[in-house]
Amino acid sequence: MDRTASHSEPRYGNRPTMKDVAARAGVGLKTVSRVVNGEAGVTPDTERRVQEAIEALGFRRNDSARVLRKGRTASIGLVLEDLADPFYGPLNRAVEEVARAHGALLINGSSAEDPEREQELVLALCARRVDGLIVIPAGDDHRYLEPEIAAGVATVFVDRPAGKIDADMVFSDNFGGARDGVAHLIAGGHRRIGFIGDQPRIHTATERLRGYHAAMADGGLEVNDAWVSLGVTEAERVRGAVETLLDGESPVTAIFAGNNRVTVTAVRVLAEREQAVALVGFDDIELADLLGITVIAQDSAALGRTAAETLFRRLDGANDAPAQKVLPTRLIARGSGEIAPA
Repeated sequence: MDRTASHSEPRYGNRPTMKDVAARAGVGLKTVSRVVNGEAGVTPDTERRVQEAIEALGFRRNDSARVLRKGRTASIGLVLEDLADPFYGPLNRAVEEVARAHGALLINGSSAEDPEREQELVLALCARRVDGLIVIPAGDDHRYLEPEIAAGVATVFVDRPAGKIDADMVFSDNFGGARDGVAHLIAGGHRRIGFIGDQPRIHTATERLRGYHAAMADGGLEVNDAWVSLGVTEAERVRGAVETLLDGESPVTAIFAGNNRVTVTAVRVLAEREQAVALVGFDDIELADLLGITVIAQDSAALGRTAAETLFRRLDGANDAPAQKVLPTRLIARGSGEIAPA
């Protein structure tokens, strides 16, 4: 027997509308709109009835009209350095959670530390009319973004600064964190401390090197040029740097590793040695607590959350001058940084 759908049940094959939700919940369209858009002015009991109707009908909001009305696409872009790097996982997730809370979709991609790839990704996202961008820059000249920013694309740079433009930026305290880590080694009695970092063109690498030099100066210690090694973080290069620091004419008794990839390789090399060498790494790494690795931890989730909240504040109309926010790091002592000099 055929069954005719009631006014509160959309017919099979039809997408339920707000009108259907209103009819089922016994409320007006404006009330449904308020619930769907998270607006105030609805009693808890009424909101419950509307939510039950939404779930029963399988209603999904159609953002097309809202996009046309507000001129926004309810999407943002995130350009990372390397999606495979564990540092970026919590950052990406935090940005996605903030975007979701604002009813926006996150689209992300990896620059692979290539300035041209970064620009290509950023402009591709702009061509798809994202409302805003969060960029971990690979390059040092972002003037190509000026027309997009002038057209209303909110932009926040995270982890590293924008190049040659004014923009909101969110960083960890790379200088202060490195200074604290090296000072910790000095307090443990070390006087010959090596530094292995990333490529010198990368902002975080130079800031952490600056922190290393500041801590050594604070301790009244001179730095032997042979104790500092900057370059790519591939395992072969880092392994060679560690071996040179330990086997050179003035061998070090402690190493400060400039990022998580350097730390991982340093741990492998030191595990092959009979003589214990102190190690402090910048960035926490997986299993560091079990392995007893002392680190300077930065909160990558807080970086992502702060950047995303800054972005949506701009999208909501904030027009104050671009600002820099620096988030603190913290020393986590687990044993490797507390080994006394031989």
